[in-house]
Amino acid sequence: MHRVLITDNLSPAGLRVLEETDGIEVDVRSGLSPEQVREALHEADGIIIRSGTKLTPELLAGQPRLKVIVRAGVGVDNIDLAAATREGIVVMNTPAGNTTSTAEHTIAMMMALSRNIGPASQSMREGRWDRKKYTGTQLAGKTVGVMGLGRIGQSVARRCRGLEMTVLGYDPFISEEKAAEQGIELYRDLDEMITKVDYLTVHTPLTDETRGVINAARIATMRQGVRIINCARGGIVDENDLADAIESGHVAGAALDVYSSEPPPEDSRLRSLPQVLCTPHLGASTDEAQEQVALEAAEIITAYLLRGEIRYAVNMAPIAASELEAVRPYLDLAHRLGLLLSQLNKSHAISKADLLFRGDAASKPAKLMLNAFTSGLLSGALEESPNIINAEMLARERGIELTESTSSELGAFSTMIAATVHTDQGELTAAGTMFGNEFLRLVRLDNYQMDAYLDGLMLLYRHRDVPGLIGAIGTVFGKHQVNISHMALGREKNEPGGDAIAVLNLDNEPSQAAMDEVQAHPDVTGVQLVKLPEAGAPLPWL
Repeated sequence: MHRVLITDNLSPAGLRVLEETDGIEVDVRSGLSPEQVREALHEADGIIIRSGTKLTPELLAGQPRLKVIVRAGVGVDNIDLAAATREGIVVMNTPAGNTTSTAEHTIAMMMALSRNIGPASQSMREGRWDRKKYTGTQLAGKTVGVMGLGRIGQSVARRCRGLEMTVLGYDPFISEEKAAEQGIELYRDLDEMITKVDYLTVHTPLTDETRGVINAARIATMRQGVRIINCARGGIVDENDLADAIESGHVAGAALDVYSSEPPPEDSRLRSLPQVLCTPHLGASTDEAQEQVALEAAEIITAYLLRGEIRYAVNMAPIAASELEAVRPYLDLAHRLGLLLSQLNKSHAISKADLLFRGDAASKPAKLMLNAFTSGLLSGALEESPNIINAEMLARERGIELTESTSSELGAFSTMIAATVHTDQGELTAAGTMFGNEFLRLVRLDNYQMDAYLDGLMLLYRHRDVPGLIGAIGTVFGKHQVNISHMALGREKNEPGGDAIAVLNLDNEPSQAAMDEVQAHPDVTGVQLVKLPEAGAPLPWL
């Protein structure tokens, strides 16, 4: 049974989905202090939050049971993503649920700002009739700049076109073809776009790169009388610089739904300026949006906990349940190669790991396979628990360079994953393949070709390829009641008498006395015991 903790208000429709799903136990607790949230997380497999709960590094540290965080909404700035990733917790949001509501609120704010609806309404309540004082400006024929062309930005752009506005858009990732389809004049340079607009509306996430991106220097390059709208995240527009520009008359007005501190302080200059229209973070506050994001959050978290499906992840590559089933054997193979190389390299510092995906493996998600391999490579060496989410971060924090390459050429096998680790004592390489979707094989170790089962107990011994050695090793294990289930041999050169390696798959673990006796044979040059998961064992982080 998977327990889902909910610490913010969630629509009853979303709660109903969770409560009616077999295998899910719902724990609703609102109004918790940070310390109470931390304690509650000890017993949770997943958590759904909105904007009220802040998940800090202190709350996320030491939560071995917690696997997933779902934000019922778009913004995840109340979640420390670096801390969640380091702890191996996948973070997902619900980007589609409030798109329409936020886009509509942006347009409502733009129109209300242009027609002075807020102050005009207030003057009516105060008994005045100030028709001339509140003359506005129309939107038709004006130029709007949309900063960020994600779902909400595109939705705003479509509505602006319907209002007969000229739409410019800034986004470093959207294709020119996609922008052109929607009638957006695309800019790759924000500084170039903002000089041409009568209205600027921002729709980017809050990151280190976007914090304060609309500041005094950029505002100074905008047209006299520009109007600025922010219904995205507080902090993208520098609030002090904006207030200065409004007071100076360079900016005609601003409409704000979000603030760098929420609620903003009572002495905030922006709140007191008559040219500023403020609402209390209402972008997603419609009945429809609240129900939609709750349903989406419930579906996302149950899909992950019950089927391993990853949708809308913000700290790893997303993967659908059907795709996960197809790629699972490849993740398993990569993970086992990492475990193998980790145990074969117990005492040397690793500086780099190179992965090659050949044949069918080249068509699978390379980043996922790289993380699966790295989680195995780092297992047992760190206090943290490496998994498919945090492994790359943990490796890079320790100065381990990770590279991956692909080749569609089949070679000797229809699929192959080869990994080489670079240490202060040299290199170590292992390669594996699969027969069907079940049988994983070790086919290469350094320069030795072989066919060994990549599961369970594996005894590897390096030796001189001389007659009688295999029988001697078998006799030793027979004497110590160790059963050999499979044996694979690899020669450095395809001829007798040289260096060789053998891999024995064992049914039970040999005693130290048995290991010592094998090591003592004059033709044996090294012995290592490797412990891998049994064949078909589930991946540890799914």
